[in-house]
Amino acid sequence: MKKTLITLILFCIFIISSVPAYAETERDNREWQDETVYSIMVDRFFNANTKNDLDVNTLDPLAYNGGDFQGVIKKLDYLKEMGFTAIRLTSIFDNTAGGYHGYWVNDFYKTDEHFGSLKTFKKLVQEAHKRDIKVIIDFVTNNVSAEHPWVKEATKQNWFNEKTETSNLNALPDLNQDNPEVKAYLLDAAKWWINESDIDGYSLPEVNQVPESFWSDFSKEVKAEKENFFLLGITSPNSQVDFEKYENAGIDSITNYQHSKDLRNVFAATNQTFKELNDNKVQKPELQPQFFDNELTTRFTSDIVKNKHFPGARWKTALTYTYSTPGIPVVFYGSEIALNGGEIPDNQQPMNFRTEKELIEFMTKLGEVRNQLPSLTRGSMEMLYEKDGMAVYKRVYQDETAIIAINNTSQSQNVTLNNEQVEGGKELRGMLNGDLVRSNDDNQYDLIIDRDEAEIYVLANKSGINLTLIGSLVVVYILFTIFIIKVRKRGKE
Repeated sequence: MKKTLITLILFCIFIISSVPAYAETERDNREWQDETVYSIMVDRFFNANTKNDLDVNTLDPLAYNGGDFQGVIKKLDYLKEMGFTAIRLTSIFDNTAGGYHGYWVNDFYKTDEHFGSLKTFKKLVQEAHKRDIKVIIDFVTNNVSAEHPWVKEATKQNWFNEKTETSNLNALPDLNQDNPEVKAYLLDAAKWWINESDIDGYSLPEVNQVPESFWSDFSKEVKAEKENFFLLGITSPNSQVDFEKYENAGIDSITNYQHSKDLRNVFAATNQTFKELNDNKVQKPELQPQFFDNELTTRFTSDIVKNKHFPGARWKTALTYTYSTPGIPVVFYGSEIALNGGEIPDNQQPMNFRTEKELIEFMTKLGEVRNQLPSLTRGSMEMLYEKDGMAVYKRVYQDETAIIAINNTSQSQNVTLNNEQVEGGKELRGMLNGDLVRSNDDNQYDLIIDRDEAEIYVLANKSGINLTLIGSLVVVYILFTIFIIKVRKRGKE
């Protein structure tokens, strides 16, 4: 009986290993365009260490709510499972009282006591790297806290710009980056954090409020500290930005709020044309952040609710688009549960880990597919069909072709692709829902997509009826039946 059992197990292993599948593997020479970023406001994410709950009041949206570095560490596996390969943390530096958001910097060389120690932050980076997750942190260069010691120092009055109606964010002291001493201090601090904690990138708040000459020196010096170090510029909402100017200064990726607004307009309701999403004004679209909201905007979910739509359905089609078009998806914490919120601080509500998991499961599958298919992050982009919320586009990288179909309309859609658009005589294998579309006698592919649904197909040779697999499964069934009969017989004896 033991021999029969061993034979059965070995045969099952052989059968499973012989079934073709797309296995998730670590991509060689991973580039930033391959990453998927989860953006975290530390204080509002997860409280795992109550010992640093100083002045915490979870009922006050303008007070510290308790999130900390240990909380991020605790949830790294959660983020890894959803397919995220990088995290971005809003400012972690020591702040004056009430600076839960991190932008009232009081000391550039210390972590905020509410978040945890430098030692714990370094552990966070180490634990993230163990999981192949990169870490980006905000580095504030535009201003300091109104209570920063520099503000009262007579010898440092030329470290600040004169106050104007536009130069100060919330009336904060505005640093003068043209001052050589200010520049040297900021550069030294930026390099210190790289070498001390081994972070992988900086996000730069109010990047457009700082002279591009400063960014030229900044980018050269910090990138010399660590290979492939990344700079993400966070522009001011509603600002007119010369993207080329900052790209030329060494900023790798820059938030485009007009593109974000266009995304929100298209996906917050149904039957909206995709055409306005094609206006790309940057040199390297594959490196640009694809985002719907962040710590400075209202939540995308609020748009959906205003349009009286179901948030889960709208988020699914929206995320499929950003995960499968050129650019780096940057997902604000809470999007996976369709967290709602209006203006600041309502958009910065605490994360809730005890909610419906349907959208989380979809994002997990979507993240898995994005990490499997290089064509989604490195491939060419060609729109094959677009009409009033139904879009089909193609991405090609080397010998891999992906076809993405998104139905953001109010009814099912049927789209036929011809041999000129997609090579005939093959089949399209769905990676999200398992849909299978074979080319017909005219070498065409008939795609049928239900409303609020999306599918990512991979072009492959026709599989046909796998007689070997069917025969093998029959043999497995027979062997299993024999095994059960012998077990019962042995039991009677």
